[in-house]
Amino acid sequence: MYTRLMYLAIDIGGSKTLFAVFDDNGQIVDEHKIPTNKDYPAFLGELNGVIKDKLAHHTFVACCCAVPGEVDRQSGVALVFGNLPWRNTPIKKDLAKILGPIPIKIENDANLAGLSEALLVQDTYKKVMYLTVSTGIKSGFTVDGRIEPNLADAEPGQMVLEHEGKIQKWEDFASGRALVAKYGKKASEIDDPEIWKAFAHNLALGIDELLAIMRPDVVIMGGGVGSHYEKFATYLEQELNKMSNDMVPVPPIVKARRPEEAVVYGCYEYAKQN
Repeated sequence: MYTRLMYLAIDIGGSKTLFAVFDDNGQIVDEHKIPTNKDYPAFLGELNGVIKDKLAHHTFVACCCAVPGEVDRQSGVALVFGNLPWRNTPIKKDLAKILGPIPIKIENDANLAGLSEALLVQDTYKKVMYLTVSTGIKSGFTVDGRIEPNLADAEPGQMVLEHEGKIQKWEDFASGRALVAKYGKKASEIDDPEIWKAFAHNLALGIDELLAIMRPDVVIMGGGVGSHYEKFATYLEQELNKMSNDMVPVPPIVKARRPEEAVVYGCYEYAKQN
């Protein structure tokens, strides 16, 4: 009997973990979701349960796991796990115990989301900067459809900028968390143009810095706030045009095509590439 070989994508987030099974044509054939248990041994037990129970009927040829933090790609150790209290976590080794002898890749979630979105526009743009604006601000930078290794550990949300007379981290005043802290509302709940104008100004301060350094051909907006890009697109363009000059023109800025699934699609693409 013919056995279809599948790719397993795992997206470990601070609140939930997504599992997606892809066939060789890049189609999702199975999905599952669990809350992310903050206790790592308990989380591994639940992850094992999903793979051995819910996804047991699939034969995997490779796996890619997305983590929200800094990765030692050689060892497969997640050094910092974003908002989760895990440090120096041997996630690749632990996955290998569950999955057996198949190739397993561990990569930062924003890089994978950026890879996924970059491949959707690779016929038009060579250098792509993906910004995920959610609780914090992260980036993924790709060149010719591959994650740029020299920028794979970039943390633009940690950039220090002057804002309202104070030196602050960019994501402290221009992220989804900052929106909730100031206005008491999530991006999905905000329709007031004055709020979006102010937010666009704050976002533009950091993007202008990144444009000068990275010089991307296009900027793709993703993440929880980025998925509402149409609400502040005009204001962001106006703010960036105020800051632009002949040396640093403003490239096209577009909304991610698959903001909710960009990471798992990036897992599939990264597994295929490697």
